[in-house]
Amino acid sequence: MNTTELRQKDVDGLKAEVNALQKAHFGLRMQKATQQLTNLATLRSTRRAIARAKTILAETIVKQGAK
Repeated sequence: MNTTELRQKDVDGLKAEVNALQKAHFGLRMQKATQQLTNLATLRSTRRAIARAKTILAETIVKQGAK
């Protein structure tokens, strides 16, 4: 999900997105631990997607607080 799609969501939607990404990242970590994960780059991309979503969530909360 890119930043323009994330910026269109509200706070609850962003929290749900962060939660879903964290669950996906956990699943990938478990696959890595059991040596079922072949593409290790997906770990990096999900970690960065989580950071991106959390950053936009924080920006949205600050913007709503300023209004």
